[in-house]
Amino acid sequence: MDKAKLKIFVERKWDESILDELKEYIKIPCLSPMFDSDWDENGHLLKVCELVVKWINDQDLKNASVEIIKERGRTPVILVEINGDSSGTVLFYGHLDKQPEAEGWDDNKGPFLPVIEQGKLYGRGSADDGYSVYTAVTSVKALQDQGISHGRCVILIEACEESGSIDLPYYLDKLNDRIGSPELILCLDSGCGNFDQFWITTSLRGAMACELKVEILTEGIHSGNSGIVPSSFRIIRQLLSRVENEETGAILLKELNTEIPEDRIKQAKIAEKVLGYSLINSYPLFEELKTISSKISELILQKTWMPSLSYIAMGGLPTSDKAANVLRPLTSLILSFRLPPTADLDKAEISLKEVFEKDPPYDATVSFNVIKKGSGWHMPDMPQWLSSAVDEASHEYFGKEPVFMGEGGSIPLMNLLSEKFPDSRFVVTGVLGPGSNAHGPNEFLHIDMVKKITCVISDLVEAHGKK
Repeated sequence: MDKAKLKIFVERKWDESILDELKEYIKIPCLSPMFDSDWDENGHLLKVCELVVKWINDQDLKNASVEIIKERGRTPVILVEINGDSSGTVLFYGHLDKQPEAEGWDDNKGPFLPVIEQGKLYGRGSADDGYSVYTAVTSVKALQDQGISHGRCVILIEACEESGSIDLPYYLDKLNDRIGSPELILCLDSGCGNFDQFWITTSLRGAMACELKVEILTEGIHSGNSGIVPSSFRIIRQLLSRVENEETGAILLKELNTEIPEDRIKQAKIAEKVLGYSLINSYPLFEELKTISSKISELILQKTWMPSLSYIAMGGLPTSDKAANVLRPLTSLILSFRLPPTADLDKAEISLKEVFEKDPPYDATVSFNVIKKGSGWHMPDMPQWLSSAVDEASHEYFGKEPVFMGEGGSIPLMNLLSEKFPDSRFVVTGVLGPGSNAHGPNEFLHIDMVKKITCVISDLVEAHGKK
C-alpha cells in the first residue's frame, strides 16, 4: 500500500464529504429509545439510517450491498456486506443512536447544532458514535482505491446501543448466516487517553444498577420523635458500611473483587508514563479536590479493574424548599456498582442481597433489588499478525507506539459479541478523549485524530487480508 496516498485519500474524504454528512447527522435528534418513548413514531432513528445509507451508496464500494433492516417494534440496523478477494471476515461495529441533550453547552454550541472550532466538530453524537460508520466505510474504500486485497467486510451499525443494545441479540441471530464467523472485530465506540496516540481498549467493567430501600414508618411523623424512632438515613448508612469502606471507597465483598492480570498492571504503568498528570487534569475537579490516589497507574487500575460504588439517586427526601420537620418513613438509594471485567455478576448480586438484607439494624424493613446489570469484557490475546499490524500502523500514522488501557465504563455488547463469536479477535478503539464529553455538554469529535484512526483501521483490514 502507498501510505502517503492513503493519507491523502482519507483526509480528502473527511474534509470534502464526511464532515458535511456528520453535520447533517448531528442536526437529527435521534435519541436512543430509553430517552425517547415515541422513537418509532418520531422516526428520527430511521431517518438517520437513511441519511447514512445514501452516503454509503454514493461511495461506490465494489462488490457491496447496503441495507436498512427494520423489524416491527425494533430499532433499525444498517448492514453493509462487502465481498473481498482474500479469505476471512472482518466485522465492524458502531451505533447511531444518541444520548439526551444535556445542559451547559457553550452559547455558540448545542446538541443538534454542528460547530467546527479549533479542529473539533461539536454536537451530540459526533464522537459517540456517529463517526464510526464513516470510518469503517472509508477504511475499506481506501483499500479499493489502490486495488489492495482485503477479506470480506461486514459493517453492522445499530440504533439502540445507548439503551443497552436490547435489539442487538435479535439481529445477531437473524443475520447470523450473513455475518458469518468474523476472525477480526473492529469496534469503533470507545475512548482514548489523549489525541496523540492510537489507543486500544483492553477491558470494560461490568455494571449493576440497584435500589436499596430502608422503611421504618407507614407515614411521616414529627421529627421530635427521633429519640424513639431510628432514622432511616442512619440505618442505610450502616448498611452501606457493610459493603464499602467509607474512608477509601474499597468494596469489601470478595465476590465483587477479582485478581488483576499481570499484563494489565504492566500496561497501566506504561499508560502512566504516557499520560502523566494529564489524566487528573482532564477531570473538572472542584477547587483543591484530591483524587483517590496520586499515583497515575493506581488510578488507572482503580478505574478499570477495581470495583466501585456510586450513589446516583436518592428517594424519600423532599427538596430543600419543601423540607418540613418530619421524620421520613423511608430512605432509598439508587446504587451503581462498577465491577471488574471478569467478575461474576450473578454471584455479586446474591452476595449483595444477602449482606444488605440480613440482620438489619432495629429490624427495619430492608430491600435490595437489581434494576439492570451487564457483564464486563476482557480482550482476548492478539495473534502476532494483529499485534504487529497495530504497532506498525500506530507508528506510521501517529508517530508513536500504541497504548493499551482498560475503560471504566461498560459496553454490554462487547461481552455479547465475545459470546457470539468466541474465536474472534478484537480491536476496540475510539475518539472519546479528554474533554470530549460524550454524554454531557460540548461533546466533540477530534478531527485530526479520527482521520488517523481511519488510516490505522484501513491498515488492519489490509493486514487481515494478507495474514
